[in-house]
Parts: sequence; C-alpha cells; structure tokens
Amino acid sequence: MTIAEANLHEEEEEEEGPPAVLDTETISRPRRIALFVEPSPFAYISGYKNRFQNFIKYLREMGDEVLVVTTHEGVPQEFHGAKIIGSRSFPCPWYQKVPLSLALSPRIISEVARFKPDIIHASSPGIMVFGALAIAKLLSVPIVMSYHTHVPVYIPRYTFSWLVKPMWMVLKFLHGAADLTLVPSVAIGKDLEKFHVTTANRIRLWSKGVDSESFHPKFRSHEMRLRLSNGEPEKPLIVHVGRLGVEKSLDFLKSLMDRLPESRIAFIGDGPYREELEKMFEGMPAVFTGMLGGEELSQAYASGDVFVMPSESETLGQVVLEAMSSGIPVVGARAGGVPDMIPPDQEGRIGFLYTPRDLDDCLSKLKPLLHNRELRETMGRAARQEMEKFDWKAATRKIRNENYNTAIWYWRKKRAQLLRPLQWLAKRIFPSPEISYRAITQGVKNS
Repeated sequence: MTIAEANLHEEEEEEEGPPAVLDTETISRPRRIALFVEPSPFAYISGYKNRFQNFIKYLREMGDEVLVVTTHEGVPQEFHGAKIIGSRSFPCPWYQKVPLSLALSPRIISEVARFKPDIIHASSPGIMVFGALAIAKLLSVPIVMSYHTHVPVYIPRYTFSWLVKPMWMVLKFLHGAADLTLVPSVAIGKDLEKFHVTTANRIRLWSKGVDSESFHPKFRSHEMRLRLSNGEPEKPLIVHVGRLGVEKSLDFLKSLMDRLPESRIAFIGDGPYREELEKMFEGMPAVFTGMLGGEELSQAYASGDVFVMPSESETLGQVVLEAMSSGIPVVGARAGGVPDMIPPDQEGRIGFLYTPRDLDDCLSKLKPLLHNRELRETMGRAARQEMEKFDWKAATRKIRNENYNTAIWYWRKKRAQLLRPLQWLAKRIFPSPEISYRAITQGVKNS
C-alpha cells in the first residue's frame, strides 16, 4: 500500500496491505510511546525543535503516555507531562554544536523496559537511532523512524564524497529494519525509494504543521525591524532564519545582495558557517542576530519584507512554513522539500520558487516583492491564510491514529512470518487439525 497523498510510486503493491479503516477502539485506546530524539528538541533552535515539542504536546493532550530519550543538554525533567531522560552525548566531529548519543546504557534500557512502550519512534539519521533500534528489537516492540536530515547530500560538503555510498548503506540497514518510515516531503520519500533505503509501501508523509499562534503577523515590530535593518527600517528587508551551515547555499545570498544595494538582509540563527558568512558580508548591509527564541523569533519573522530560502537540501523547510504563517512572502529554491510548501497550483499566490543557483530567476521574483508593497502584502495574507489550514494537532493525530497503526500491522505481519517454520514443524510432529497457522498468528496478534 503506498502513501496516496505523496504519490511516491504509481503501482499498487500486490500483497495485502494494512486495513484502510481502523477500528475506533484501537484508535481511542491510550498508548505508551517512547520517543528517541537526537539532538534534543529542548535545546536545539530550529523548525525541528518546534516539530517535536508540538508533537509531544499533542500526544499528551490525546491521552498517551510519552517517554522521551534525548541528548542531555538543557533537558527538563518533564514536558507537558512527558518524562524526559537525558543521555550523555558527545559533539558531532564535523558539526560541534550538534550533540550525539547512542542512548544504549543500562540505565536507559531499564527505563524504557519499565515504561513498557507500545511503540518506539526514533528520529533519523544519527547515532541514537541505532540505540532505539536495538532496544526495540530487545523488547520486541514496533519501531517507526522519521527521517529529518538528508545526510547523503551534506556529506560531500563536510567530509569526503566517497562516504556517500556507505551512508546510503547505513540508512538502508536502519530503515530496512524499521516497521515504517516517516518523511517530511514527497521529494525525500522519492530519494529513499530511489536508493532502496526502504520499500515504498513502508513510507508515509509526516504532514506539515505550523504553530500559527506563535508565528503570526501580529508580532510585527518597529523595534525589531530597526534591529534587523541596522537602523534603516525604511529600506527593503530580506530575512533568513535557520542553521548557518555550508550546505544551506547561503553564499548565494551574497551574490543576490550584490545586485540589491538598496536592500538589507538579516540572518537569524547560528551554525558552523557563521564566521565565514560574516567575513563574506563584511562592509555590506547585513545583520547577524545569532539564536533568537520565543517572542523575539516571532517578531523577527514578521518584521521582514521577504523571506529567502536558498537551500537545496531541505527535507522539509519548517522555517518556510513559519515565515508564511508570519505573513511574509517566501522566495525559495525549487529543490528538496520546499516545493511541498509552495505547490505548483499555489506558486505566485502564496510564494515564489526559482531554479536553484539561478540568480536572474531569483531576482525576477524577489525584486517585485521588495519594491511593491501591495503585492507583498497580498501574497503575505494569502500565505497566512494557507498556513492556517495546517495545525500541529491534525498532523499529530494522523501519525498517532494512522501511521502508528500501520507500523504495528507490519510488525505483527513480520512476527507471523517468523513463526511459519514453527507452524511447518508443528504440522509434522503433531498432525492435528487444531494446530494451525491461523491459531498461531492469532496468538501473535493478541499479544
């Protein structure tokens, strides 16, 4: 069974798939969900952080028990009633600000075993996903993996190109062992299918969602605009929010600003590429704020004129959703997950896409927005209205009620298949009509 909304492939699976209609009792029954999230969604400022914090919040509102295992930096004891366990971590060798942890200590295994999860959900790729997989197999629990960082694309920019193929092999090992894989966009799902990371029928979309209350046009602030424009609020202001990494194609923004001397640009966020970017933009009308959070971040989004997203490797581009929810138009590269945010039938109404690295194409869409206030405000309002359709609660409900049930169905099927040799043996040793494969598998389903 394929994910219809993603159209990841055209042919239907011939084998029986999970039931299309789920019984009400199964859906309404509270679950015990163990989340393995790396890096910590409580310390890492990004759309990734917002995604998991809202996911935990709404799972708790739906009555589920949630245990979160994550890296130890800045971890609270609980979050919306969910228990948090911090695992000792170490910095990523190529990206020191991202902590990694295997999360396979006796303490964590004992905590998860005592919790008795109905399902384990792990963020991928990373180091912790190996620990989550080992614990899932040890406890005989279904496991879902959600894919958030397109590492094979990043590897050539941080390390060596020859590591790309081994990375795909690692992903194939991990997701091949998972009962279901969640992807943030159609493009990423197609990539995982193309490189045989997992089968198409075991891929589902994690529906987009945005906190439309925290990211809202009402947060537009003259004081914040003064700060972002370095004291020139009347000038056209471009904003970019996100991690400052070399893989984000941020050098493209330098070429863009060379052609827009009348405009100002503000970078909100931090990362290993910040120092190099600051040198690149030295003497230019650019402001680097570092990390912002809470209301300051909401103000930064809403106080700009246009949000530009040059990255070609986004799995989703949560910051694009947040900018649109804040009521400012987006001009983004037609690559990765960004086209999922601005689909073909909405392009030109809620935002613009340009051919990656095509400076003239980008300028042809950016300049009218920077210099035409009416166009900018019309597109910003349309973007805001579109984002009001995508709330976190609906996205969480879909994962909890549909995708988790699908994962459990595949897990049960796999267990039943493992019992087939026992069934064959039983028939020959105990030739009785009462001993049947159906009886054995029914026992698995009821376990």
